[in-house]
Amino acid sequence: MTDKEWTSANSAGRWRVVVTKELPGERWLDILIGADCQVDMCTSEALLTAEEIEAAIGERCDGAIGQLTEPWGKQLFGALKGAGGKAYSNYAVGYNNVDVGAATEVEIPVGNTPGVLTETTAETAVGLTFAAARRLIEADRYMRSGRFKGWLPTLFLGELLWRKTVGIIGMGRIGSAYARMMAEGHKMNVVYYDPHRKEEIENYVSAYSNFLKDRGEEPVWCRRAESIEDVLGEADVVSLHTVLNENTRHVINRERLALMKDNAILVNSSRGPLIDEAALVDHCREHPGFRAALDVFEDEPDMKPGLKDLENVVIVPHIGSATGWTRKGMAILAASNVAAILSGYPVWHDEDIFPFLGDDPPKAAPSIVNAGELNIPLYHR
Repeated sequence: MTDKEWTSANSAGRWRVVVTKELPGERWLDILIGADCQVDMCTSEALLTAEEIEAAIGERCDGAIGQLTEPWGKQLFGALKGAGGKAYSNYAVGYNNVDVGAATEVEIPVGNTPGVLTETTAETAVGLTFAAARRLIEADRYMRSGRFKGWLPTLFLGELLWRKTVGIIGMGRIGSAYARMMAEGHKMNVVYYDPHRKEEIENYVSAYSNFLKDRGEEPVWCRRAESIEDVLGEADVVSLHTVLNENTRHVINRERLALMKDNAILVNSSRGPLIDEAALVDHCREHPGFRAALDVFEDEPDMKPGLKDLENVVIVPHIGSATGWTRKGMAILAASNVAAILSGYPVWHDEDIFPFLGDDPPKAAPSIVNAGELNIPLYHR
């Protein structure tokens, strides 16, 4: 197929499914084999180009599972359709790497893997927040280098976040989970910007606030700001949880960075291009008390010049969803999307995808983002 290494399972299967990266666990493969699929999977760690994926699709391919690092647009969906393709699933909750319109145009359903990443990615954002606030990476390097000669009153002073204000851009499932963790765990107030008011998280924090008041403690609050600028000016920590699209690319730019407090913390566990990375490098150089913590990067896997040299930036390699349970769950959902469409099943009816992780999964596709455009029926019990 290509010069990358590939492996095949169930070569006698009725359907042929291409999987562009080795996925964790075994159940996802059992799901596809159970749906009578031959599975051809790339086992090389190197990223596949569009041309290599097209070559792997070949002349006969009924479905595919791709990665967020791959450009699934007209070229690949055209190739998939030409090979008889009927289904595609992204191995991710986000799908900014996918031209859904191009897929819809050739009548290919596009799946994703929501729900299973929520708490895991929110936990990563919390970890990044405190790694930056308490300067843990700097201190780790200091210790490993042999420079620690004993406790000092002024060694690696960081920021206390207890009872401060956390700002959240994008109050979806992950943003809401992060808000709960910061409010409950550290009694932080929450100010957020989202195009729509999120009453569920506001009510949740209000209920927790009432609990605190009943115990004689100071309450916390959660409110929606009128603008992103309002969040940036007020928050001690700003965490990004919005989708990436033409309206949110560089949502944090040079001008908006200037609105943040000099000792604020900026966290991004969503998508790299939300931040103008070159502007961030300049801002962190000019404001040594400012800190950033990044799990994603604008030109991933590359970083803008100077970023890796900054002591006030925490950088980790896109591990937001990297727990065994979550990544296995994502694989199950992606495989279930493809297997269900090939089997002629409907689409799941609500956001709770956990039934698919149980012993008796529904005969449905967990999440198809263009199901409405393609008139795929909804699942009914």
